[in-house]
Amino acid sequence: MVKKTKEKEEYTELKGLFGNAVDYHVYHMTKVDHLAAYLLGFVVGTAVIFAFFRNPVFSLIGGIACARIVLPYYNEYKKESRLKRLREQFKDLLESLTASYSAGRNTPDAFKDASDDMTSIYGEDADIVQELQIICAGLGNNINIEQLLLDFADRSGLDDVMSFANVFEVCNRQGSDLKRIVSDTRDIINDKIEIEMEIETMLSGNKNELNVMMAMPVIVVLSLSTMGTGTVVSNAPVNLIIKLICLGIFGAAYLIGRKIVNIKI
Repeated sequence: MVKKTKEKEEYTELKGLFGNAVDYHVYHMTKVDHLAAYLLGFVVGTAVIFAFFRNPVFSLIGGIACARIVLPYYNEYKKESRLKRLREQFKDLLESLTASYSAGRNTPDAFKDASDDMTSIYGEDADIVQELQIICAGLGNNINIEQLLLDFADRSGLDDVMSFANVFEVCNRQGSDLKRIVSDTRDIINDKIEIEMEIETMLSGNKNELNVMMAMPVIVVLSLSTMGTGTVVSNAPVNLIIKLICLGIFGAAYLIGRKIVNIKI
Protein backbone atom coordinates (compact mmCIF):
# COMPACT_ATOMS: atom_id res chain seq x y z
CA MET A 1 0.00 0.00 0.00
CA VAL A 2 1.46 3.32 -1.08
CA LYS A 3 1.08 6.14 1.40
CA LYS A 4 0.64 9.56 -0.07
CA THR A 5 2.12 12.39 1.93
CA LYS A 6 1.13 15.96 1.33
CA GLU A 7 3.94 18.36 1.81
CA LYS A 8 2.95 21.71 3.12
CA GLU A 9 3.24 24.18 0.31
CA GLU A 10 5.64 26.96 1.19
CA TYR A 11 4.47 30.51 0.72
CA THR A 12 6.41 32.46 -1.89
CA GLU A 13 6.83 36.09 -0.98
CA LEU A 14 5.73 38.72 -3.47
CA LYS A 15 8.64 40.99 -4.35
CA GLY A 16 6.81 43.43 -6.60
CA LEU A 17 7.48 44.53 -10.16
CA PHE A 18 11.08 45.54 -9.43
CA GLY A 19 11.89 42.62 -7.14
CA ASN A 20 12.65 44.74 -4.07
CA ALA A 21 9.21 45.45 -2.59
CA VAL A 22 7.78 44.34 0.75
CA ASP A 23 5.23 41.54 1.08
CA TYR A 24 2.97 42.61 3.94
CA HIS A 25 1.57 39.10 4.32
CA VAL A 26 4.86 38.20 5.98
CA TYR A 27 6.67 39.91 8.85
CA HIS A 28 10.36 39.24 9.37
CA MET A 29 11.15 39.80 13.02
CA THR A 30 14.32 41.68 13.90
CA LYS A 31 16.70 40.69 16.68
CA VAL A 32 15.02 43.26 18.93
CA ASP A 33 11.61 41.71 18.16
CA HIS A 34 12.90 38.23 18.98
CA LEU A 35 14.41 39.47 22.24
CA ALA A 36 11.23 41.30 23.25
CA ALA A 37 9.05 38.25 22.47
CA TYR A 38 11.32 35.84 24.35
CA LEU A 39 11.55 38.13 27.39
CA LEU A 40 7.80 38.67 27.48
CA GLY A 41 7.00 34.97 27.22
CA PHE A 42 9.73 33.94 29.64
CA VAL A 43 8.89 36.47 32.37
CA VAL A 44 5.13 35.95 32.24
CA GLY A 45 5.40 32.17 31.89
CA THR A 46 7.91 31.84 34.73
CA ALA A 47 5.87 34.06 37.05
CA VAL A 48 2.59 32.24 36.40
CA ILE A 49 4.04 28.74 36.69
CA PHE A 50 5.96 29.62 39.85
CA ALA A 51 2.77 31.02 41.40
CA PHE A 52 1.03 27.68 40.81
CA PHE A 53 3.80 25.16 41.43
CA ARG A 54 6.44 26.96 43.56
CA ASN A 55 9.19 25.00 41.85
CA PRO A 56 12.06 27.16 40.49
CA VAL A 57 13.37 24.53 38.07
CA PHE A 58 9.93 23.71 36.69
CA SER A 59 9.15 27.43 36.44
CA LEU A 60 12.31 28.13 34.42
CA ILE A 61 11.59 25.24 32.07
CA GLY A 62 8.00 26.41 31.66
CA GLY A 63 9.17 29.99 31.09
CA ILE A 64 11.48 28.87 28.28
CA ALA A 65 8.64 26.86 26.71
CA CYS A 66 6.29 29.85 26.98
CA ALA A 67 8.90 32.08 25.34
CA ARG A 68 8.91 29.82 22.28
CA ILE A 69 5.11 29.60 22.24
CA VAL A 70 4.73 33.39 22.38
CA LEU A 71 7.01 33.94 19.37
CA PRO A 72 4.50 33.27 16.54
CA TYR A 73 1.77 35.25 18.34
CA TYR A 74 4.14 38.19 18.73
CA ASN A 75 5.03 37.92 15.05
CA GLU A 76 1.34 38.05 14.14
CA TYR A 77 0.87 41.05 16.44
CA LYS A 78 3.72 42.93 14.75
CA LYS A 79 2.35 42.09 11.30
CA GLU A 80 -1.13 43.34 12.19
CA SER A 81 0.33 46.50 13.71
CA ARG A 82 2.28 47.21 10.52
CA LEU A 83 -0.83 46.70 8.38
CA LYS A 84 -2.82 49.01 10.64
CA ARG A 85 -0.17 51.73 10.27
CA LEU A 86 -0.07 51.18 6.51
CA ARG A 87 -3.82 51.62 6.21
CA GLU A 88 -3.72 54.86 8.22
CA GLN A 89 -0.88 56.09 6.02
CA PHE A 90 -2.86 55.10 2.93
CA LYS A 91 -5.74 57.22 4.15
CA ASP A 92 -3.41 60.24 4.34
CA LEU A 93 -2.14 59.35 0.87
CA LEU A 94 -5.68 59.69 -0.48
CA GLU A 95 -5.96 63.08 1.21
CA SER A 96 -2.82 64.24 -0.59
CA LEU A 97 -3.94 62.80 -3.93
CA THR A 98 -7.31 64.51 -3.61
CA ALA A 99 -5.61 67.87 -3.03
CA SER A 100 -3.28 67.34 -5.99
CA TYR A 101 -6.05 66.34 -8.38
CA SER A 102 -8.12 69.30 -7.17
CA ALA A 103 -5.20 71.55 -8.10
CA GLY A 104 -5.22 70.14 -11.65
CA ARG A 105 -2.15 67.93 -11.35
CA ASN A 106 -1.80 64.89 -13.61
CA THR A 107 -1.32 61.39 -12.20
CA PRO A 108 2.53 61.24 -12.18
CA ASP A 109 2.80 64.67 -10.59
CA ALA A 110 0.04 63.87 -8.09
CA PHE A 111 1.86 60.78 -6.85
CA LYS A 112 5.17 62.67 -6.79
CA ASP A 113 3.58 65.38 -4.63
CA ALA A 114 2.03 62.68 -2.42
CA SER A 115 5.45 61.08 -1.96
CA ASP A 116 6.87 64.39 -0.78
CA ASP A 117 3.91 64.93 1.56
CA MET A 118 4.17 61.45 3.09
CA THR A 119 7.91 61.84 3.54
CA SER A 120 7.44 65.08 5.45
CA ILE A 121 4.79 63.45 7.67
CA TYR A 122 6.14 59.93 8.30
CA GLY A 123 9.79 60.07 7.25
CA GLU A 124 11.66 58.27 4.49
CA ASP A 125 11.52 54.86 6.20
CA ALA A 126 7.72 54.71 6.34
CA ASP A 127 6.07 51.91 4.37
CA ILE A 128 3.81 54.25 2.41
CA VAL A 129 6.82 56.33 1.36
CA GLN A 130 8.62 53.23 0.10
CA GLU A 131 5.53 52.24 -1.88
CA LEU A 132 5.19 55.70 -3.40
CA GLN A 133 8.82 55.65 -4.43
CA ILE A 134 8.20 52.35 -6.22
CA ILE A 135 5.13 53.83 -7.94
CA CYS A 136 7.00 56.96 -9.00
CA ALA A 137 9.91 54.86 -10.29
CA GLY A 138 7.47 52.69 -12.22
CA LEU A 139 5.79 55.72 -13.79
CA GLY A 140 9.22 56.98 -14.77
CA ASN A 141 9.81 53.64 -16.55
CA ASN A 142 6.49 53.87 -18.43
CA ILE A 143 4.71 51.24 -16.33
CA ASN A 144 0.95 51.74 -16.11
CA ILE A 145 -0.28 53.24 -12.86
CA GLU A 146 -3.01 50.59 -12.73
CA GLN A 147 -0.41 47.81 -12.73
CA LEU A 148 1.59 49.55 -10.00
CA LEU A 149 -1.43 50.06 -7.76
CA LEU A 150 -2.63 46.48 -8.23
CA ASP A 151 0.84 45.22 -7.33
CA PHE A 152 0.76 47.31 -4.15
CA ALA A 153 -2.73 46.01 -3.35
CA ASP A 154 -1.71 42.37 -3.85
CA ARG A 155 1.29 42.70 -1.55
CA SER A 156 -0.57 44.64 1.15
CA GLY A 157 -3.62 42.39 1.30
CA LEU A 158 -5.70 45.38 2.41
CA ASP A 159 -9.25 45.50 1.06
CA ASP A 160 -9.19 49.31 0.98
CA VAL A 161 -6.09 49.41 -1.23
CA MET A 162 -7.45 46.70 -3.53
CA SER A 163 -10.78 48.48 -3.91
CA PHE A 164 -9.02 51.75 -4.72
CA ALA A 165 -6.74 50.04 -7.24
CA ASN A 166 -9.66 48.35 -9.02
CA VAL A 167 -11.75 51.53 -9.14
CA PHE A 168 -8.77 53.60 -10.25
CA GLU A 169 -8.03 51.11 -13.04
CA VAL A 170 -11.55 51.27 -14.46
CA CYS A 171 -11.89 55.04 -14.13
CA ASN A 172 -8.46 55.85 -15.52
CA ARG A 173 -9.02 53.74 -18.63
CA GLN A 174 -12.48 55.18 -19.23
CA GLY A 175 -11.38 58.76 -18.61
CA SER A 176 -13.59 59.33 -15.56
CA ASP A 177 -13.20 62.09 -12.99
CA LEU A 178 -10.21 60.90 -10.94
CA LYS A 179 -10.61 63.75 -8.47
CA ARG A 180 -14.12 62.60 -7.56
CA ILE A 181 -13.11 58.93 -7.47
CA VAL A 182 -10.18 59.54 -5.13
CA SER A 183 -12.28 61.84 -2.95
CA ASP A 184 -15.14 59.33 -2.68
CA THR A 185 -12.71 56.52 -1.85
CA ARG A 186 -11.14 58.68 0.84
CA ASP A 187 -14.56 59.38 2.38
CA ILE A 188 -15.51 55.69 2.37
CA ILE A 189 -12.26 54.65 4.04
CA ASN A 190 -12.57 57.44 6.61
CA ASP A 191 -16.09 56.29 7.48
CA LYS A 192 -14.91 52.69 7.78
CA ILE A 193 -12.04 53.67 10.10
CA GLU A 194 -14.38 55.76 12.25
CA ILE A 195 -16.75 52.80 12.61
CA GLU A 196 -13.86 50.54 13.59
CA MET A 197 -12.71 53.11 16.16
CA GLU A 198 -16.21 53.22 17.66
CA ILE A 199 -16.27 49.41 17.85
CA GLU A 200 -12.80 49.45 19.41
CA THR A 201 -14.00 51.94 22.03
CA MET A 202 -17.03 49.82 22.88
CA LEU A 203 -14.91 46.69 23.19
CA SER A 204 -12.07 48.27 25.16
CA GLY A 205 -13.91 47.60 28.42
CA ASN A 206 -14.42 43.94 27.49
CA LYS A 207 -10.75 43.56 26.56
CA ASN A 208 -9.71 45.01 29.91
CA GLU A 209 -12.11 42.67 31.70
CA LEU A 210 -10.64 39.74 29.79
CA ASN A 211 -7.11 40.67 30.84
CA VAL A 212 -8.20 41.11 34.47
CA MET A 213 -10.01 37.77 34.49
CA MET A 214 -6.91 36.02 33.16
CA ALA A 215 -4.84 37.56 35.95
CA MET A 216 -7.33 36.65 38.66
CA PRO A 217 -6.33 32.95 38.97
CA VAL A 218 -2.74 33.95 39.71
CA ILE A 219 -3.88 36.54 42.25
CA VAL A 220 -6.19 34.03 43.94
CA VAL A 221 -3.43 31.41 44.17
CA LEU A 222 -0.99 33.93 45.62
CA SER A 223 -3.61 35.13 48.12
CA LEU A 224 -4.41 31.59 49.27
CA SER A 225 -0.74 30.72 49.64
CA THR A 226 -0.16 33.72 51.91
CA MET A 227 -3.02 32.52 54.12
CA GLY A 228 -1.15 29.31 54.84
CA THR A 229 -3.31 27.03 52.69
CA GLY A 230 -0.98 24.09 52.18
CA THR A 231 -2.95 22.36 49.45
CA VAL A 232 -2.41 25.32 47.13
CA VAL A 233 1.38 24.97 47.05
CA SER A 234 1.35 21.18 47.29
CA ASN A 235 2.57 19.33 44.19
CA ALA A 236 0.94 16.01 44.95
CA PRO A 237 0.04 14.02 41.81
CA VAL A 238 -3.66 14.91 42.02
CA ASN A 239 -2.94 18.59 42.65
CA LEU A 240 -0.39 18.62 39.83
CA ILE A 241 -2.90 17.24 37.33
CA ILE A 242 -5.58 19.69 38.46
CA LYS A 243 -3.22 22.66 38.14
CA LEU A 244 -2.12 21.63 34.66
CA ILE A 245 -5.74 21.25 33.54
CA CYS A 246 -6.61 24.65 34.99
CA LEU A 247 -3.70 26.32 33.24
CA GLY A 248 -4.76 24.74 29.96
CA ILE A 249 -8.33 25.96 30.44
CA PHE A 250 -7.15 29.49 31.28
CA GLY A 251 -4.95 29.60 28.18
CA ALA A 252 -7.71 28.30 25.90
CA ALA A 253 -10.21 30.73 27.41
CA TYR A 254 -7.88 33.66 26.79
CA LEU A 255 -7.35 32.73 23.13
CA ILE A 256 -11.08 32.26 22.58
CA GLY A 257 -11.81 35.55 24.35
CA ARG A 258 -9.31 37.42 22.17
CA LYS A 259 -10.97 36.07 19.03
CA ILE A 260 -14.41 37.08 20.28
CA VAL A 261 -13.42 40.70 20.97
CA ASN A 262 -11.37 40.98 17.77
CA ILE A 263 -14.05 42.30 15.42
CA LYS A 264 -13.14 43.38 11.90
CA ILE A 265 -15.30 45.03 9.27
